[in-house]
Amino acid sequence: MSDFIIGIDLGTTNCALSFVDLREEEASIEPFEIEQLVAAGESLARLTLPSFLLLPTETEVPSKGMSLPWSDKMASCVGIFARERGAEIPHRLVSSAKSWLSNQQIDRNEAILPWRGEDDDFESGESISPVDASAKYLQHLSAAWMHSMETPMEDQEIYITVPASFDASARQATAEAADKAGFTNVTLMEEPQAAFYSWLEQSDDAWRKTLQPGDVALVCDIGGGTSDFSLITAENDGQGNLGLERIAVGEHLLLGGDNMDLMLSYVVKAKLGEKAKKLSSSQERALVQNCRHAKETLFNNPKKIKVPITILGSGSKLIGGTIKSDVTQEDLEKLTLGFFPPCKLSDSPKRKNQTGLREVGLPYASDPAITKHLASFLSKHEKLPNKVLFNGGVMSSPSLQEHLLGVLKSWAPTIDVLSGTQLDLAVAQGAAYYGLVKQGNGIRIKGGTARSYYVGIESSMPAIPGFEPPLKAMCVAPFGMEEGTHEDLPDEELGFVVGEPTTFRFFSSTHRQEDSVGEVVDPSEADLLEMAPVETHLKPSKDAKNGEMVPVYLASHVTEVGTLELFGYHKNGNAKWKLEYSIREEEANP
Repeated sequence: MSDFIIGIDLGTTNCALSFVDLREEEASIEPFEIEQLVAAGESLARLTLPSFLLLPTETEVPSKGMSLPWSDKMASCVGIFARERGAEIPHRLVSSAKSWLSNQQIDRNEAILPWRGEDDDFESGESISPVDASAKYLQHLSAAWMHSMETPMEDQEIYITVPASFDASARQATAEAADKAGFTNVTLMEEPQAAFYSWLEQSDDAWRKTLQPGDVALVCDIGGGTSDFSLITAENDGQGNLGLERIAVGEHLLLGGDNMDLMLSYVVKAKLGEKAKKLSSSQERALVQNCRHAKETLFNNPKKIKVPITILGSGSKLIGGTIKSDVTQEDLEKLTLGFFPPCKLSDSPKRKNQTGLREVGLPYASDPAITKHLASFLSKHEKLPNKVLFNGGVMSSPSLQEHLLGVLKSWAPTIDVLSGTQLDLAVAQGAAYYGLVKQGNGIRIKGGTARSYYVGIESSMPAIPGFEPPLKAMCVAPFGMEEGTHEDLPDEELGFVVGEPTTFRFFSSTHRQEDSVGEVVDPSEADLLEMAPVETHLKPSKDAKNGEMVPVYLASHVTEVGTLELFGYHKNGNAKWKLEYSIREEEANP
């Protein structure tokens, strides 16, 4: 049995850790101070660990300068020093690894980070995959925990948070990072739910007076890389008790603090005029990092008028090529109106036509207006909230909270703010509290899968030149299917081809919440989102030969970490095949 429950917020820009000591008579949730480098050769403990990984050469940062109490020599570092030094050598800095985990257009196990785009002024150095970068953050947390608590983290009960909008493959990528970090007892949970659990824990029993049957709470979680929306309702369970249920989540939205930093960098370049045209790609990345720091400083200090920006020269112009500018409070006002413009509830985000040829990278939202995405989410689910819980690093700004609340009140005049949580620590605290809830100490929010999942089925029809057989989609895991549960699908006339490469197409939907297991729909008419296909090779067995179409019946299973497993059972034999919707290309074994 574990001695501790550990909650980890594996954030896009910051990580945090909270824990419960189960050996104590009265369980309480405590934040954990994370030892990390704050300067070359200097380490201190801080409540958050910036999600930045620095991979420098020995010339750029000597390995001894990255030593930590648990290691004399380090080839890389994570945290404050990585972020600050990385602003000067951005070609060695890995950031937004969590956003890359959700990118279906790339192999998340391929060493593509730091992302350098088409060109760079510097010679290539060490690269790392999004999965391995995430594992590095978890390994640092594990080492810091062992150094301070003198007990292995991998032996504890661990809860790691992910965006509610993460699909099964992104969850699997996170689970794989945890596995690489040595964690075995891991449960994944949704960040908005974790933030709400933190509010419940901070409120003690007072939440029962704050929430009434019929109340709808919006969790508005805007972090460094994503904007995550969830709706949680309070309902009477029929026995006089108040119950909570997560009824809706938003689409995966790569829109947050990173986008704001980029906008500020364009504002600064406009101030620089002709000088901006001479910035190298590495200097532009350094400018973005500097703008992030300036944004956070000004939001946290409203009386501060401006923050200076310094961009170092490159190559032979390292000293003489230094460029200076600033970010002002007026710039922040432009940012606020750009990302949080007043709008109507009927407004929708703009959809731009996709260019046929585009650079591979993160699939950022095309419309930066977060308020329009929020309006679309609420309209789609036809639920207006009367409560709102803000969360995420961006929403730590009181002025932004006030501004966004004003927009929400224009749609729902009676909406109130649920306050009392520490926005930078709430998710980790809520994850730890969820561990107590699972032991029967607290109220559990009903939820299950945040979307419905479908598998593509090719129609049986004669071959026609120039036409592909129509594709249908069968629901294999409905919205709200609880983790750890199993569903047998209706006995349809379906078959697997074994003994040769096979592609399975998968779809999902966050808004089709009424579809049941086995329901068949047209993917285009049902507005389903196609996910990355699963390419596999189903091994033949004594009952199934190479190239043979084997009649099967299906069963689905949602694992504890929220990944989807689809089983095919031979109708006329004993063979069984498993398809795990994951990012790994592995054979499915009979």
